[in-house]
Amino acid sequence: MSDAKTKSTQPVVQTTGHAWDGDIQEFNNPIPTWWIWSFYASVVFAIVYWVFYPAWPIGDSYTKGVMNNITFIDSNGEEKTMHWNTRALFLREMQQSDEALLTKDWTKKVSSASYQQILNSPEMLEYSRSAAIGLFGDNCAACHGHGATGKIGLFPNLADDDWLWGGSVEDIETTLKDGRLGYMPAFKGALNKQQIDDVANFVLSLSGHVVDAGAIKRGQAVFQGKEGGCYYCHNAQGSGLKSQGAANLTDAIWTVADVNAQSDIEKKKQAVKWVIDNGVSRRMPAWSGRLSDAQIKLLTVYIHELGGGQ
Repeated sequence: MSDAKTKSTQPVVQTTGHAWDGDIQEFNNPIPTWWIWSFYASVVFAIVYWVFYPAWPIGDSYTKGVMNNITFIDSNGEEKTMHWNTRALFLREMQQSDEALLTKDWTKKVSSASYQQILNSPEMLEYSRSAAIGLFGDNCAACHGHGATGKIGLFPNLADDDWLWGGSVEDIETTLKDGRLGYMPAFKGALNKQQIDDVANFVLSLSGHVVDAGAIKRGQAVFQGKEGGCYYCHNAQGSGLKSQGAANLTDAIWTVADVNAQSDIEKKKQAVKWVIDNGVSRRMPAWSGRLSDAQIKLLTVYIHELGGGQ
């Protein structure tokens, strides 16, 4: 009796009337009310969105929406207003957000300060570093690398304290604004093989390498004489000239001939001979006109600090 009573009090679940294998049925459970209202709300939201924002394609254009204009400053420095889109929104945020306004204030402060004031102010120096690292990555890293270590034979290392054109902030600013042309003529044909070999020996001796004494003496005569004329740029002692961007040959820093990577003296000499034979021609572009004065100033401080400055 108890079992029968229990079965009779159980609620009867409505089914769709479909049955499989005789006893498998499909329940007809209604969708929850909250889900129904959520669906209606999403439909209303979609309609409102279509009205106010770009939505539907029409031929080669699309609906622009209404009451959604965004005003920003374009690349020409002119105020421009257009309908809402992610690019316009991004440009406005880059110009009008709290962070953008703070950046603008700091850039103006650094621009109006002297280099000495910037270098003596931890706050301005820190801002210059943080702002210029992006500028360096966008404009300089393609050649000098993200670590500014350059590439021997092509681009100078900016992270050491060896400066071909000078490492003062004034020198660096001039380099950035006007660019540089690093040039050394090719001596293949102008000097015979013996003379080139002798000059290579003399050049290596300047930085402390042990080579043939006779070759050093002959190479010195060519280097310091009219026949080679190397002293015109590197001077008679081989210590280089900043005005010409001529390398100091008396230290162990090599910007073109990859001497330090060679395992023995013969390979080191071949590296130097290749440069004497073929010369050097490398140009850094002028950034004046491409970058603003404020951006060049930030980069000047950043590069100056990379190599310890002068």
